[in-house]
Order: sequence, then structure tokens, then C-alpha cells
Amino acid sequence: MKKFFAELIGTFMLVFVGTGAVVFGNGVEGLGHLGIALAFGLSIVAAAYSIGTISGAHLNPAVSIAMFANKRLSSKDLVNYILAQVLGAFIASATVYFFLANSGMPTASLGENALANGVTIFGGFLFEVIATFFFVLVIMTVTSSSKGNSSIAGLVIALTLVVMILVGLNITGLSVNPARSLAPALLVGGVALQQVWIFILAPIVGGLLAAVVAKNLLGTEE
Repeated sequence: MKKFFAELIGTFMLVFVGTGAVVFGNGVEGLGHLGIALAFGLSIVAAAYSIGTISGAHLNPAVSIAMFANKRLSSKDLVNYILAQVLGAFIASATVYFFLANSGMPTASLGENALANGVTIFGGFLFEVIATFFFVLVIMTVTSSSKGNSSIAGLVIALTLVVMILVGLNITGLSVNPARSLAPALLVGGVALQQVWIFILAPIVGGLLAAVVAKNLLGTEE
């Protein structure tokens, strides 16, 4: 249960801070996309160095599935982690919705993911696969008992997410995290809900590819 609540709290932190930065003034004042990227990234740092010692701070079903594929996570923990992550993300999006409504602000957007104008389904799917592959590969290597460096893992993972968000904001809004995408989509509906399958399936595919490469080409599980 400690791991369950750690993942729930950590994912809540990630989604609340990250999507909150999107909807409350489009990121930190004057920083725009960089502000949004830093909000997500710094929340990863906070989670990694707080609840990370309890659950590993996955905060992301794609990460947990990759860890399970490489036998770093049991099937029981995988189910608990994913349930906690989805629930934490949903509570976070509902909280953002509450604060928007309570402030008299529009509630039509909750920082959901969607394909940008002109981006095809294939293009968006492929981008999310590639972005998640890079993101999860970094996680698998930096947290490896034989190849990694646990003392700086949280910072490296956070900076990787910041970079990927800066690349992907104008393509898909960057998901690389099924829980982060599912929660706001369920609340806002419309296009976000129609396209949410992309942001669930593509990160899982990218994460599994990263697990295979990390284990078989980089030797992270030796």
C-alpha cells in the first residue's frame, strides 16, 4: 500500500503541476513553452527525491510496463502501480477543473493532449513512440543497478522530459504517459477523448521498445 500511495501522490503532483502550468496562464509568465516544460520536469525532480525511495517514482504506466518487461517489477506491483497512476492523474485533473471553475475561468481545456493542426494520426503516433522510447530508455539506463547512477537519476530523467516537451508541444502536446493523457481527456471529452488511444498505445509501444533495447543492446539488466 505504501507503493500504491506513493505512486498516486507522485502522479498527482506531476499532472497537477504540469497541466496546471498549461491552463493557468500558459506556463510561467514570460516563459511560455519553457515554463510548461520546467513545470513537468521539476515535478519529476520533486517526486523522484521524495517518494522515489518508496516506489521508484514511475508516475507513468509506460515506465511501469517497461520495468515489468525487464523483470524489475512484479505483475502484482504492475497492476497496483497503474491503478495508482491513473487514479492520481484523474484526481489531479479533477482538482485543476475545480480551481478553474472556482476562479470563473473556462474549463474547456485541462492541459489535455491532442494532435496539432496538420499532424496526421500516423505522424502523431510515431512521434509519441519515438519520444517515449528516448524517455524510457534514459530511465532504464540511469536506474540500472549495473549501468546507472541513482544519485543523479531524478535530475537526468527530469531534464530528458523537459527537452522532449520542448520538442513535442507543437506536435502532440507531448504525452509519453498514458495516465497523464487519459485523465484530462475523460473530463473534457471531444477531440481529446477521441484521440486518447494514441496517447495510451504509442507510449506503451515506445516503452516496450526501450525495455528491449536497454536489456539486449545496452546490458542494463546484467
